[in-house]
Formats: sequence, C-alpha cells, structure tokens
Amino acid sequence: MNPKKSFLDFLNKFIPLSQDEYNELILPCIVNRRFGKKEIVTHSGEVEEYINFIDQGLVRKYYKKGNEEINTQISYEGHIIHSQESFHSRMPSEYTIETIEPCELTSMTFECLERIYSSSEKMQQLGRLVITTTMVLKDKWQSQLVKLSPRERFIIFVTKHPELMQRVPQKYLASYLNIKPETFSRFKHMVKEHSKKILIHQN
Repeated sequence: MNPKKSFLDFLNKFIPLSQDEYNELILPCIVNRRFGKKEIVTHSGEVEEYINFIDQGLVRKYYKKGNEEINTQISYEGHIIHSQESFHSRMPSEYTIETIEPCELTSMTFECLERIYSSSEKMQQLGRLVITTTMVLKDKWQSQLVKLSPRERFIIFVTKHPELMQRVPQKYLASYLNIKPETFSRFKHMVKEHSKKILIHQN
C-alpha cells in the first residue's frame, strides 16, 4: 500500500492555504470514509453526493455497456475521483465508482463545497482551479484515446504509471486504455522482454 496523501498538500498545489485557513474553512466540511476492497463508493442511478480525494488506495470509475464494464478512470493516492456530471448537475450518475484496493477517502458534499465557495473569493478561485484542472485532464485523456494508437497509449501509460501495472488487474487496464485484452497481453510481454534484454546488456 502506498503512503497516505494529504488533502491540504493537494490544495496547496493550486493556492497556498495556511493551516488555520484549512482548519477553519475546509476541515469542518470534510468526511473521512473507509472502504474495503471491491466496495461500491457511488452507485449508478444515484445522485453523486461526494467529491472524493484519495488519501490511500486505488479506485476505478466505469459504466456498463451490455454485460461489459467500460473503465473511464483509474485513480490512486493524491487524486480526485467522483461522478462529475452527476455531482455538479445533481442528476443521477451514469457511472459506478468502486474500490480496487481498500481505500481511505477525504470526501465533501455538494452543499458543503458550495458553502466553502461562498465563504471567500479565495475559496471560489481555489474551487475553479481544482475543477478546471480535473476537466482539462479528462479532455486530454479523451483526446489521447482518439488520436493515439493502442501501442502508443500503452507505452505512455506504462511510462507514467509503472506501479499501476502491478496494482491494477489487467482487464481493468485494458478497458481503461481501450485495448483488446489479447493485445494488452502482447504489449505487456513485449515490455517484459525489453526489460530483460536491458538487464542482460547491463550485466
């Protein structure tokens, strides 16, 4: 299990907050939630009540297409996950959010978030920056799914997130990267063989 991440450290990446500001404005609004492995955090068909920061663990977001689960997000410590459209529109979610590993989440309700926004201009700016960054990352990923080949998507993902190859079941990763399972297995074998050759060469 990876070490815990701090919600305050995460927020400080956008706008510096003092410990007093955090304790006075943010802390009263957050709920610390724990989930076991493969537990549902958000059910499809229900309104998303929380925006979640992952303190510890691994979470996925997916929707059903027939009997198939299509993974659209896989997130770990230090990242935000929620059903965005449902949370902000207050309409039922089309997505299910489920833990892959036991998780600890710092969560905040829509009403609490609105209350924080109304408390000061600084909090409004912080909220805009967090939401905008989340949306930009989502759009960037959607663009990569369209523009890049399966092999390119695989290589970029492995390069950026090598630890997730060990932590996430292969079927989830294949779905997330929009790569057929057999193709994913071939790419994975290719990477292993390449790593072996490098080790042999170094020795």
